[in-house]
Amino acid sequence: MGNWIDLKTDADTGIESVRAHFVGHAYDPHWHDSFLVGVTEQGVQQFNCRRVRHRSTPGQVFLLEPGDIHDGLAPTEDGFTYSTLYLQPAWLDQQLGALFEQVPRDSLPSFADTLSHDVQLAQATALAFQAVHQQDLRIVRQSATDALLASLTRHLHWRRRQNPDPRLPLTAQRARDYLHDNLERDIGLEELALACGIDRFRLTRAFKAAFGLAPHAYLIQLRLAHARRRLALGQRPADVAIALGFADQSHLGRWFRRAYQLTPAQYRRLCSNIPD
Repeated sequence: MGNWIDLKTDADTGIESVRAHFVGHAYDPHWHDSFLVGVTEQGVQQFNCRRVRHRSTPGQVFLLEPGDIHDGLAPTEDGFTYSTLYLQPAWLDQQLGALFEQVPRDSLPSFADTLSHDVQLAQATALAFQAVHQQDLRIVRQSATDALLASLTRHLHWRRRQNPDPRLPLTAQRARDYLHDNLERDIGLEELALACGIDRFRLTRAFKAAFGLAPHAYLIQLRLAHARRRLALGQRPADVAIALGFADQSHLGRWFRRAYQLTPAQYRRLCSNIPD
């Protein structure tokens, strides 16, 4: 069985539901703007995240926050299959605000663990995925996602929103912010280092130590995350490529496929129902 991906988007919540199967190399290091809650159905899903190598087996739930850099690999010949819900941060904030009587001020929801053996959470994840992915009745979808959120509360903690983040080197954070502010420009290392008041060699070392990627790789992943958003809104791949500083549509396509195993046109069609 080869690689395949089945992706749908819920119009009410913006939740993306993805069921996929991979053999061998699945995808390069990348991140998402969403909270990922998924369950491994079959095989062994191996991935690196937060400087730890994880192996998710059938029935385990994997939990990733926005910005968590991760890759994917099937270490066994039969590959792996998983179902994942991509929860939009704005939607999750709204739901948690209704679920908790008092949400800590200036705080962000955070997952306590990357992998969980919680059977109840696995069942709630599978049922929510089924309801959303099969586009069931609205009341069924809402009931299933409510049950998922209730199960998730045992795995959430609140992380104080701080800028700058005391856990990371200030130089790396300045470089990251500069990349975000200039993501569509053809930025060189010398320019980035000058903006941070440090030479480019020390900058690269500090940045990679903080974020797990070199600055150029981070910039590409940042552009890809923005590309997903634009494509989901129905923008044409060629226009997205130009707007985000890629050389052309094929350049965007090469990086997009390496990260997500979909072409930009496929992703746009699956999210927006607009034909190629």
